[in-house]
Amino acid sequence: MISYPNAKINLGLNVVEKRPDGYHNIETVFYPVPFCDILEILPAVSDVPSFTASGLVIPGPPDQNLCLKAVDLILTAVRRPLSAVSINLHKMIPPGSGLGGGSSDAAFTLKMMNDLNGLSLSGEDLSLMAARLGSDCPFFIRNRPAFAEGRGDVLKEIEVGLHGYFLAIVIPPVHVKTAGAYGMITPGKPAVSVREAVGLPVEEWKGKLINDFEKPMVSKFPEIGEVKEKLYELGAVYASMSGSGSAVYGLFKNAVPLADQFPINYFSHISQL
Repeated sequence: MISYPNAKINLGLNVVEKRPDGYHNIETVFYPVPFCDILEILPAVSDVPSFTASGLVIPGPPDQNLCLKAVDLILTAVRRPLSAVSINLHKMIPPGSGLGGGSSDAAFTLKMMNDLNGLSLSGEDLSLMAARLGSDCPFFIRNRPAFAEGRGDVLKEIEVGLHGYFLAIVIPPVHVKTAGAYGMITPGKPAVSVREAVGLPVEEWKGKLINDFEKPMVSKFPEIGEVKEKLYELGAVYASMSGSGSAVYGLFKNAVPLADQFPINYFSHISQL
């Protein structure tokens, strides 16, 4: 079985408060985008699940990959023997970019294991499992635009009018560690909430739909700000960093050429929503 775990972008991201458990409460809109990895799950020749990867380099040892952790969760949850599987992941979504690629791979693994084994686990069951793998993993179970609160795991579906826009994603060669990024934020309620801002026409998002991580990340990595400025120069209706970075996206009414606009070591992708 083959599936195509997709990325997400954050439409706004406000860090509202620090929680007693050390995490932070946020508000954001997760929006699925057609930029995908390729995930294949096959019956294994041995009794032990295996994992191989190709494409972009994935940080960390292969035996600690979230896909294998997702398989372990399924095996623990169903409490009955399942055939071992071989997982092959072709990585196209750059890791550590704020696009949720690893979380998507894990969530799609849960869904594929459910289908392959005829387990009939509900979306709610899978979402609860996904939350144990990462705060944004539950979003990829339903994979529809969602307003997210809490740690990003409290989701409510939301209508966002981006159909037909062109999405450009550009990633400079800098690595942002999420834990360190939170340490640079002073939590607080925003002047304009994410829910209120995304209800406005996209042309009015600039200056109102804010990612709290963007200002400190641009201060640390000026390349991020330079990418955002360039996207506006190219005609973006709205541009922002996604998550804690370093990916920056722009929304355009028409397709734009990206190949010659950024240094050769920058990653770029464009697709229509």
